[in-house]
Amino acid sequence: MKPLSRMATGVATAAALALGSLPAQAFELGAMTAEERAAFGAEVRAYLMEHPEVILEAVNLLEQQQAADEANRDVAMVAANLEELHNDGYSWVGGNPEGDITLVEFMDYRCGYCRKAAPEVAKLLQADGNIRLIVKEFPILGEASVFASRFAVATKQVAGDEAYEQVHDALIEISSELNEVTLRRLAEGLSLDADAILAAMDSDAVTDELRRTRALAQNLAISGTPTFVLGNQLLRGYLPADQMKILVDEQREENS
Repeated sequence: MKPLSRMATGVATAAALALGSLPAQAFELGAMTAEERAAFGAEVRAYLMEHPEVILEAVNLLEQQQAADEANRDVAMVAANLEELHNDGYSWVGGNPEGDITLVEFMDYRCGYCRKAAPEVAKLLQADGNIRLIVKEFPILGEASVFASRFAVATKQVAGDEAYEQVHDALIEISSELNEVTLRRLAEGLSLDADAILAAMDSDAVTDELRRTRALAQNLAISGTPTFVLGNQLLRGYLPADQMKILVDEQREENS
């Protein structure tokens, strides 16, 4: 007999107790004979056919348990990596640098949902006024993503935070193919030193920054973008500004 899944075991246990066929402490499939398992299986099937709502109840309970387990894992992972999340010494900090709430975003310039999230994040920061935003360059969608992130990080290292913000905002909106020509045109349009930035793109310093961010993402079990870290929560995926504002207010209340 193949082992039952967690859900099937839970349903079978619930049915067994409801049937009264076995005391709770005695219910163990492995201890039954083949005949007992067959008889028990027939009773469980008959019970579930009469009470199919039990299956839905068991599934809902399992989903709640899994969600709680995942939330607890996220809390532990965030706590273990909080210093690197908030004070790594290299990630760009925007919004209100002295804000009472810190929002960390792992993003990819070629990610459609990151593009969709960008104006929502800007709207949230403007409306609230007291949120510190930290951007983590996490290119995971191929060579074009890495190319864009290398250019953005090189801009920050060569020309500073203000230049990075301008380039970041431009890259998140560019839909055309990214190459040296388009990046040079972008830099020159912002009155930046295109030669210096392009030369720095493959530097060890840029590579190390991207490597550290990728390692941090792995520590947090982040595999998609955008992913936000707010307080001790990992928010995986796009959220509109009004929903993020609710979570920010809850975090602020929890901190008070």
